Amino acid sequence: MPRQNSRSIVGLCASLLVMGALLFVAMSPSAAQGPCRGNWAEGNTYNVGDSVRYNGATYTCLQTHTAYVGAGWTPASTPSLWRTGGSCTGGTTPTPTPPSPTPTPTPAPNPTPTPTPTPNPGPGCNGIPTWTATAIFTGGQRASLNGFIYEAKWWTQNQNPETNSGGDGPWKPIGPCVPPGPNPNPGSGLAAVVSQTQFNQMFPSRNPFYTYQGLIDAAATFPEFTGTGDLAMRRREAAAAFANFAHETGGLVHVTEIARGLYCSNSATPCGVCAPGQNYYGRGPIQLSWNFNYCSAGMALGLDLWANPNLVEQNSAIAWRTAFWYWMTQSGPGTQPAHSCIINNAGFGCTIRSINGALECNGGNPAQVQSRINSFNLFKSIIGATSVGPDGC
Repeated sequence: MPRQNSRSIVGLCASLLVMGALLFVAMSPSAAQGPCRGNWAEGNTYNVGDSVRYNGATYTCLQTHTAYVGAGWTPASTPSLWRTGGSCTGGTTPTPTPPSPTPTPTPAPNPTPTPTPTPNPGPGCNGIPTWTATAIFTGGQRASLNGFIYEAKWWTQNQNPETNSGGDGPWKPIGPCVPPGPNPNPGSGLAAVVSQTQFNQMFPSRNPFYTYQGLIDAAATFPEFTGTGDLAMRRREAAAAFANFAHETGGLVHVTEIARGLYCSNSATPCGVCAPGQNYYGRGPIQLSWNFNYCSAGMALGLDLWANPNLVEQNSAIAWRTAFWYWMTQSGPGTQPAHSCIINNAGFGCTIRSINGALECNGGNPAQVQSRINSFNLFKSIIGATSVGPDGC
């Protein structure tokens, strides 16, 4: 959450932010109790209300999601997906029953198909295995077929993804295969780094308010965002920014923070102190907060956000622009803006410090830091990015 750099405001901001974080947790809507899924495991898809056991504690699912293998989305490290508590005194993680075994055929002179997927020999799917009727896929594994990618919800064999995806079928459609090459996406600027298909993969449950077109329109007003350096650096900045945006908004689900407060510092800004009747609680992808930040962002963007902060929650492009403004220009509690962290190869951890500083870094809240890192790792895998510098702070 952005804060003022002035030493006179830091204490007040930190106190109010801690209280705001506690209120956020206290006021977050509780998921209706669903079935006990037993021990949490990677590769499973969990629905809202499902309860699991993890490291001796019980957790309840807040958002439908798939716990991708290797993403590290444990219940303890992803508070946007799980809350502590719930009832899970029985049951086990459901696993679909494999088909009854059939007699093994007599081996033919030619080798028989193996039960595991083989890499896709055709172009466009970047190593995602091709679906075959004999291959076995388990929950979270992906397959490609005729230029399209699907993800298995559970154990499946001999169920064509083209005719068994969506609804109660064992497959979930992901999107078309991305053509290989150094610049696989159409368009220029951010659109050349992150396609709409990839954006949808990053945020499958996002609020419709956060449109891809609003994102692209806003990024065009900050051409240096994902426009500096080589393609590897541009992809790294996109993954880093979206990972922080995801953490701030629960996966681009929340347009405003839940614990809405006045957030008036009672200190003069170039716009005044606080406009009558206006609250400056967190809004948008980076949860822009406080009267002085709304004043500064509005002056930079040519908008009177101090007098009308609600514009940030009413217009997708404006919301994205405030996030890019902070990302590109504000050091916050860190030593440099997040954009500079990336182009100076200071690491993803440097961007966390620029956004939430001591509240999370230096042992302030390791679970929140890890949650951001988990999203960063997932998004890197989606767009083909790599890390430079430390991921943690």
